[in-house]
Amino acid sequence: MMKRMVVVLALAACCVTGAKAQAGGAAAPKIAPGTIIEPAKSFDAALSALEDQLMGVAKAMPAEKYSFAPSAAIFAESQKPDYLSPNNKGVRSFGAMVAHVAQANYFYGGLLSGLKPEADVKAIGELKDKEQIVAALAASFAFVHKAIGTLTAQNAFESVRGVQTRASLAGGVIAHGFDHYGQLVEYLRMNGIVPPASQK
Repeated sequence: MMKRMVVVLALAACCVTGAKAQAGGAAAPKIAPGTIIEPAKSFDAALSALEDQLMGVAKAMPAEKYSFAPSAAIFAESQKPDYLSPNNKGVRSFGAMVAHVAQANYFYGGLLSGLKPEADVKAIGELKDKEQIVAALAASFAFVHKAIGTLTAQNAFESVRGVQTRASLAGGVIAHGFDHYGQLVEYLRMNGIVPPASQK
C-alpha cells in the first residue's frame, strides 16, 4: 500500500512538472477550445518560438566557428559534397546558413505582405562577422513580425502566387526556419556545444 502511494505521488509530481514545463514555467493564458484566433496572432506566436530557438543557436556558436562546415569525413564518398561553391549549391558554413535564414525571412515576409525591406538583403549573404550576422537575423525577424501583422481573417487565404496564400507563406517562413534550425543544432553538436534549448 505504501509503495503504491509513493508511485501515485511520484506520477502526480511528474504530471505537474510536465505541465509547468509545457507552459514555460508561467501560467499560460487559458483559451477555450474552439475560440477563433486571428491569423496574425496565431502565426506570430509560432514565429516567436522559431525566433527564440534560432537566435539562441546563432548566439551560442563562438565567432571563430562561424566559418565551420561539416568535414567530408561525415559524408558518403558517393555524395562528393561541394563546399561553399560560388552559387551556394553545396554545404553552407554555420554563418552562411544563419545569413541564408535572414535572407529567406525577408523574402517570405515581403511576399506575404507586400512590405519592402529596408535592409540590403543581397548583402546579408556576404557577411562573415558573427555580430553582423546575428544583427541581420534579429532585424529579419522584426521584419517578419511586421509582415505577419498584416494578416487578417479576410486576406489570410488570398492568393499571392498560384496556390500560395499569405497564410501558407507565413507557415512557410516558419517551416523553413525550423528546417535550418535542425541543421544548425547539428553544427553546434559537432563542435561540442549543447544547444541552448537542450540546456534548459
